[in-house]
Amino acid sequence: MAEKSRRPNILLITCDQWRGDCLSAVGHPVVRTPNVDALAAEGVLFRKHYGGAAPCSPARACLYTGLYQMNNRVCRNGTPLDGRHGNIALSLRGLGYDPTLFGYTDVSLDPRMLAPGDPRLKSYEGVLPGFTARQLLPEHQKPWLSWLKTRGVDAAVGFPDIHRPAGDIHGDSVEGTVTNAPPIYSKDETPAAFLTGEFVRWLGEQERDTPWFAHLSFLSPHPPFIVPEPYNSMYDPDDATAFRRAANWQAEAESHPYLAYDLDRQQRANFRPGADGKVRDWGDDNFRRLRALYYGMISEVDAQLGRIWQAVKAAGSWDDTIIVLTSDHAEMMGDHFMLGKGGFFDGSFHIPLIIRDPRRRTAAGASIDRFTEAVDIVPTLLDLLDQETPPHLDGRSLKPFLDAREPDTWREAAHWEFDFRSVADGDAEQHFGIGPRQCNLAVVRTEKFKYVHFGGLPPLLFDLEKDRDELTNVAADPAYLPVRLELAEKLLAWRAEHLDQSLALAELTEDGVAGHVAGLLPFQS
Repeated sequence: MAEKSRRPNILLITCDQWRGDCLSAVGHPVVRTPNVDALAAEGVLFRKHYGGAAPCSPARACLYTGLYQMNNRVCRNGTPLDGRHGNIALSLRGLGYDPTLFGYTDVSLDPRMLAPGDPRLKSYEGVLPGFTARQLLPEHQKPWLSWLKTRGVDAAVGFPDIHRPAGDIHGDSVEGTVTNAPPIYSKDETPAAFLTGEFVRWLGEQERDTPWFAHLSFLSPHPPFIVPEPYNSMYDPDDATAFRRAANWQAEAESHPYLAYDLDRQQRANFRPGADGKVRDWGDDNFRRLRALYYGMISEVDAQLGRIWQAVKAAGSWDDTIIVLTSDHAEMMGDHFMLGKGGFFDGSFHIPLIIRDPRRRTAAGASIDRFTEAVDIVPTLLDLLDQETPPHLDGRSLKPFLDAREPDTWREAAHWEFDFRSVADGDAEQHFGIGPRQCNLAVVRTEKFKYVHFGGLPPLLFDLEKDRDELTNVAADPAYLPVRLELAEKLLAWRAEHLDQSLALAELTEDGVAGHVAGLLPFQS
């Protein structure tokens, strides 16, 4: 156990696009995640945890800043993160840590703080300010590809073709059939295995008396959906629960204009390199095969997590290290005839969260059924480090749950946002005939209902007690109008409460500044 004078190590792990229901620790009937389960047995499992936005950049902006999208304003991949916002890396750097990144953060940097010709202006894959990048792994995956070459793997095809089946340079067959054929690289040569090895090597360089903060940002189980042996055949495509969806994709499309738009946009090539056609037409057999591969990818990254647990233990740091395991957003995985993330369905936003603090053993193995959100991570880590949570943040500390205490008050709903504007080409704006400021939605999800408010499209209301699969919109049903009004008012009150508080909590007086000012540096006041 760490001495009282020494701060704990922090290990923040994100596994991209991991659904919150795909853990054996939460009772999934098929997926096996023994190493995640082992962490949950020593920590606290949050069963109703939700991402704040999608896709990657907006989701991570919520996670890293503790601010809802309405305040951090990262709307899409490529939307710059305002340089005035603090984040978890800057905060911990201010406490003496050297925040170290393995993987990626998908942060578009503030162009006002860069020279006009800076190459970082041409990518949304920038590094969150405050992090030291020990091993970057952006989308092109060139560091991993060069590592494969040193192991004798022919990686000349590059990304994404390296993720095609080893014996099929043309990708999926003409008929569009998904196979479980493995890639050219082995289970010890996946991107997750590569990052894990780099972290283990770095861990061996750390001084025992100096606390560290590492962020492992794994791509898995994000597409392309392919995985080496034995994970490619670990799960039978027929051994899974039913998809949550209507009788056919046409019925889904008819239920709301946004769904019709999204179903028409999703291309197979984004999920299986070389595949032609639209996702919605893939067919049940292919969706089941993809789901089995997705489960295999989860088990593959779970195996790498096991390597990490063993390395931290071997370094004598297990009882000195706070571990946070989560995701940025989830994965539709065939529900509603979709893949990927976005929109409003639970399948895109319900994500895992496990927190293990070795100094807090009272709640070890606990399972929490209260609504928690991605914005809670920053306040929680600051609180666990005995730092005051800046009052302008939107999240709340989860420390009471880690101490086996029920907070005095807690939220009764989860909230998230999704912005589907397209600044570069205006596709959504042209399709719907609305402005970019109207291309958004906000969700309030209680135990019984989900209300979805669109900026420029009709609203949605689902009775989750009767319709857990979110198939029947009752927003226009007269019997549900009181519920719709109540939830719309709750959503309005939520937005009013959480409008940007950066300067609203300060006042200039005769004695100077009173209250709190959120500055450019780590959550200064």
